[in-house]
Amino acid sequence: MINVMIIDDSAVVRQTLSDVLSSEDDIVVVETAADPYDAAEKLKHLVPDVIILDIEMPRMDGLTFLRKLMSQHPLPVIICSSKAEAGSNNVFQAMQFGAVDIIQKPKMGTRQFIEESRVMISDAIRAAHMTHVKKLTPSRPLASPKLTADVILPPVSAHHVSIETTETVVVIGASTGGTEALRVFLEKLPVDCPGIVIVQHMPEHFTQAFATRLDSICEVSIKEAEDNDSVLRGRVLIAPGNRHLLLKRSGARYYVEIKDGPLVSRHRPSVDVLFRSTARYAGKNAIGVIMTGMGDDGAKGMREMKDAGAFTIAQDEASCVVYGMPKEAVKAGAVDVTVPLEAIADLVIKKGAMK
Repeated sequence: MINVMIIDDSAVVRQTLSDVLSSEDDIVVVETAADPYDAAEKLKHLVPDVIILDIEMPRMDGLTFLRKLMSQHPLPVIICSSKAEAGSNNVFQAMQFGAVDIIQKPKMGTRQFIEESRVMISDAIRAAHMTHVKKLTPSRPLASPKLTADVILPPVSAHHVSIETTETVVVIGASTGGTEALRVFLEKLPVDCPGIVIVQHMPEHFTQAFATRLDSICEVSIKEAEDNDSVLRGRVLIAPGNRHLLLKRSGARYYVEIKDGPLVSRHRPSVDVLFRSTARYAGKNAIGVIMTGMGDDGAKGMREMKDAGAFTIAQDEASCVVYGMPKEAVKAGAVDVTVPLEAIADLVIKKGAMK
């Protein structure tokens, strides 16, 4: 069982999160707290496996509490933030202080919306729980159906892949731990690097702030992807939260398409969707990278890329926060080479120059 503590000044949010998680066989909310002082008292008597933490709270803000916690008694922490906070740097400061993931505060909606929230929140908790375990343990089977990329883009056979350009394109998939891994990777890229498209599992409204923050510290141009954006040298496009992103091509021009649709491999955006579209429209002109994260999103799509002639890279276990997605890609026979995070950028640049 994964024991969870929820720290949020809103009684409604605490109750809603508890209700959302109540149907999970392997997750139990063992304690809630209205603010960090309340939480600190309760932590003297009970140590949870995972903490869900609000940022904006009275008496002590979540960032201050997080810094104290991580310096005294580190625990896996998930930031639970609202749309109103997404425009600030607070969430990404929290990731730098040691938080492992971000979820959006749940709200009432349609049955499908509530079910999707349950899937994404519970998976975030499972991933956070694994970050403090040195040896990964198998996760419990999940009851919810896991859709494949077929629901967004039907598969095609290899002889249907059309290659009309020699321009290299790089596609990257990441999840838990990926915000920091992407920063390390992108900071090393020169301004003339191949065009890059990224799926990072992140809630709606957060990806724009994430892209803006990265753009301010990197040489390359980085933005949240919009429908029909061109993939250009020196430009990085990050999939918007809660929307699938596909790579497309018109003649020699690569561009992206933003689509709605169901969760694929339990995620939206899904790495499998991006990788499948890349296999179809870029084929051997692509370089695929799969980084830290729980689950198997991207493994099937990367295998399709490799079969289409792309060069594929996985982040190694030692540098991953969670060695899940890269591990599954390796098991699927989808990876050409496994390297440490610090070596990925140099390898991408080298291979991009050779293509």
